[in-house]
Amino acid sequence: MFRTFKSENLILWRQVWGLAALLAAIVLCFNAYGFYQPKILAGLGFTQLSAILVILQGLFAAILEPLVGGFSDRILRRVGSRLPQISVGVTLTGLIFALLSWLLSGNIPEGLRWIVPVLMMVWVMSTIVFRGPAIALLIQFAPLDQLPQASSIIVLVLGLVAAANPLLVLLLERMGATPTFLCGAIALLLGAFCLYSQTPQHRVAPFPTSKSQPISLQRLVLLFLIGFAAGFESNILFGIFCPILSESFPATNSGIIGAIILAISALSANLWGDFVTQYRPNHSMQSALGAMALLMGLTLLIGRSTLIHLVTIFALGLAFGLAFTATIPLALSSVPTARAGLGTGIYFGGSGAGLALFSLWMQQARIVPIAGAMAGASAFFVARFCLQRLNRL
Repeated sequence: MFRTFKSENLILWRQVWGLAALLAAIVLCFNAYGFYQPKILAGLGFTQLSAILVILQGLFAAILEPLVGGFSDRILRRVGSRLPQISVGVTLTGLIFALLSWLLSGNIPEGLRWIVPVLMMVWVMSTIVFRGPAIALLIQFAPLDQLPQASSIIVLVLGLVAAANPLLVLLLERMGATPTFLCGAIALLLGAFCLYSQTPQHRVAPFPTSKSQPISLQRLVLLFLIGFAAGFESNILFGIFCPILSESFPATNSGIIGAIILAISALSANLWGDFVTQYRPNHSMQSALGAMALLMGLTLLIGRSTLIHLVTIFALGLAFGLAFTATIPLALSSVPTARAGLGTGIYFGGSGAGLALFSLWMQQARIVPIAGAMAGASAFFVARFCLQRLNRL
């Protein structure tokens, strides 16, 4: 028998930590995938395909995230849980990782090498099947007004895992692609186990049908554009301005600067959880994206002073941490509770579109820093306009 529970003034912390473990496993797998993808494709003779796959990855997210999120809402209404869809996605993703590990352990015939890039794209699509629905679980683990505190745990874990990427790269170089993908499959299963072990006995109370909770198309479009602008601005930060900031520190590179920003954002998450609760996700996101755009612009004006760049990196970490902490509460609070999957799907679909546009832009020409600063400011103004309109609906 399943036990029914309703939202109370209580955060289910064990379930939140279980969700954080699953999402951390996804981040680890994506880091491993991002490290080995260009190397594997180059070794198979698909050198030019790596950059194209990054664009396709963003486009697939833009299209599939909303569809998958809406589908997870229907599953929730029918069976009272999103776990069946998450189980299918985790299993499929783990199997593809294991299959890639097996293929790369031997010599792939030249006529069959096309299978590898196809499997890579299928793997990305399989993560979309459960990533958004898994994030939507947070609305079942915390009442709406306490989502920022629960989200701060997700940000803490994901930020620290992502910040460890420079160390992970050193480990991946020693391991090789075959054992890395096999370990990735195991990590996903362990992450899923951490989530399932905390939530097997719970079933949510039936939600009202979607007909009683309509969502205007305008609201969905605004949420998509907010995700797009925030994703685009974040990619500008890590793709353009981290390399600029690294020039003041000869012993570092853009990856290390990005890791420092992520670590600061993770460690500040608890502070920002209280801030977002008090000032609401909408206003918090406006403040965060505005601060990021301002700091990126100031980076071009203050020269290459090491001390000032240290302060800038710290401030960018705080600003990104605020945006990171406000993201999930914003997506979940912008739609009815019964449509949480659609809300996360729309927002992260927009973020995927931002990734696709940024990747396409970077491939067209060498981007001068001033163009990056202007694009970041433009993204902020788009997000601000959409957030203000969304707040009035």
